[in-house]
Amino acid sequence: MNQADVKQQYDSFKKLGLKLDMSRGKPSPEQLDLSNSLLDAVGSFKAADGTDTRNYGGAVGLTEARTLFGNLLDVPAAQVAVDSSASLGLMHDVIVFGLLHGMPGSAPWVAQRPISFLCPVPGYDRHFAICESTDIKMINVPMTAGGPDMDVVEKLVAADGGIKGMWCVPKYSNPSGTVYSRETVRRLAAMKTGAPDFRLMWDDAYRFHHLSDEKVVVPNILDACEKAGHPDRAFVFASTSKITFAGAGLAALAASPANFHWWQKHVSVRSIGPDKVNQLRHVRFLKDKAHVEALMEAHRKLLQPKFDAVLEHFAEYLGNLEGVNWTHPKGGYFIDLVTPPGLAKRTVALAREVGITLTPAGAAFPYGKDPNDSHIRIAPSYPSLTEITQAAKGIAICLQLAIAS
Repeated sequence: MNQADVKQQYDSFKKLGLKLDMSRGKPSPEQLDLSNSLLDAVGSFKAADGTDTRNYGGAVGLTEARTLFGNLLDVPAAQVAVDSSASLGLMHDVIVFGLLHGMPGSAPWVAQRPISFLCPVPGYDRHFAICESTDIKMINVPMTAGGPDMDVVEKLVAADGGIKGMWCVPKYSNPSGTVYSRETVRRLAAMKTGAPDFRLMWDDAYRFHHLSDEKVVVPNILDACEKAGHPDRAFVFASTSKITFAGAGLAALAASPANFHWWQKHVSVRSIGPDKVNQLRHVRFLKDKAHVEALMEAHRKLLQPKFDAVLEHFAEYLGNLEGVNWTHPKGGYFIDLVTPPGLAKRTVALAREVGITLTPAGAAFPYGKDPNDSHIRIAPSYPSLTEITQAAKGIAICLQLAIAS
């Protein structure tokens, strides 16, 4: 690779004057348009049981909304709460409730400090932000092809009662697209922990977000924990944020009966009730699991060509470069581009100069510190197909220049 030639390509690309924001995995306007009829889906404000959804009440959500999410998550509706529009908010509440009140049968986590969470890396920056903001120490765990390295996980949790939880994105993980294997799920459910109040924060964000005809299935973590004798080990989170409207969807929490009642007790202090009008219109728009799957197939048809374009351009421009590789996700919203050590930040900076805004290098690691400075999260969803095709070529040229410099 000739540095002068790459620099010339870079300068030519810079003259295009692009202004593309790929810093987050946002649905495109075309994806959001798929759910526009949601706005007219309420009709009567009365729920099936006669509840006037415009009024107070229903701390754990409408019965029909809980039933819908129960069917989507394969969990009894009685163990599902539907509340707010963002599952991240529910995760934040579980952590804060744990700090202030403790898990069922345990002392408040604040009284047990210092405490830690395991963080599979690369991972989701907003998970890590919750821990950092609440002064919970984060411990990196490497990812394998089948999920977090369970030999490392089992050794850590068995030896340290201060490890109170672990972040998990079991399907199409952010940003690598990793899918947890059956064996990984089994071991997470069965492992011995030094902390009796250890919890898995199971963020099932991409359950229906496929990028191919293969519909990957991950075992039910609540069932696995029950079978392993640890029924209260997991909290499951999901939302419609990338199914309907990203900023006006529904979020759900599913848990064991003990964890559910714990949640209900504490959330009833925080709120008199969620937005039940939004819950009702979602139920009437989404209807059931089959309709959700059909809607997500329409999403896939918009998303898959964008991912394919990125992968094709990376193969063309980066395929022969030593130390460069990237993931080929079967679902989700991201591609993890791996550079030679020490070049991720430089590549992101070069991309910014040509008008391509990427997630900051290091964001997929606790405290924003990628020890090898080698991971870049690529989010192909929001730009148009033409724009993402340009961006893929531009990112590749930026990485070429970072290597050649």
